Amino acid sequence: MVELKDSTIRPTTHAKVRILDTANELFYNEGVHTVGVDRIIGESHVTKATFYKYYRSKDALIVAYLQRRDRRARDYLSALNVDHDTPEQRLRALIGGISHEIMSSDFHGCPFINAAAQFTDPAHPVRTAVTEHRDWYVASVEGLFRGLGHPHPGDAADDFFLARDGAFGSAHLGDPVAAHAALLRALQRILDEATH
Repeated sequence: MVELKDSTIRPTTHAKVRILDTANELFYNEGVHTVGVDRIIGESHVTKATFYKYYRSKDALIVAYLQRRDRRARDYLSALNVDHDTPEQRLRALIGGISHEIMSSDFHGCPFINAAAQFTDPAHPVRTAVTEHRDWYVASVEGLFRGLGHPHPGDAADDFFLARDGAFGSAHLGDPVAAHAALLRALQRILDEATH
């Protein structure tokens, strides 16, 4: 006889995933240095041995957290490429996504900038993860400006990130409405350069 499973009973999330889910929330909301391993272990409902089985150190978990955030960003840009036909539409959608993010009530800044600020050694694995993400992101945005026909796509990408990073900092410090408006003005000027 086949035993039917109760559909209301949800399978237990794998311990490795629970740890990373917990870290993702705590690291982003409170900062990677302020959240200790013992707290992550407690809120993940795992043993210390289980934690170290999957993440040999807190730094390894921080790198995994950043890599997860990086994958989300890559998936988001891939979706923009599918959902929008032109580089301009993709850039405007990206700007819309950034604006939505900084206006969100649970916005706490850029996780990559936040992590980089807490690890000053450029050779540290956390900084390496940040650099890898940033290099990919800059190259992707530069490619969009190149596809748009911007006369200086590298400069446009630099200006884009200066505006984005500034808006992230300003919104995180307390004025998301002003940051949002300034971001839109700055990015419209960059887009306008491609049509003049």
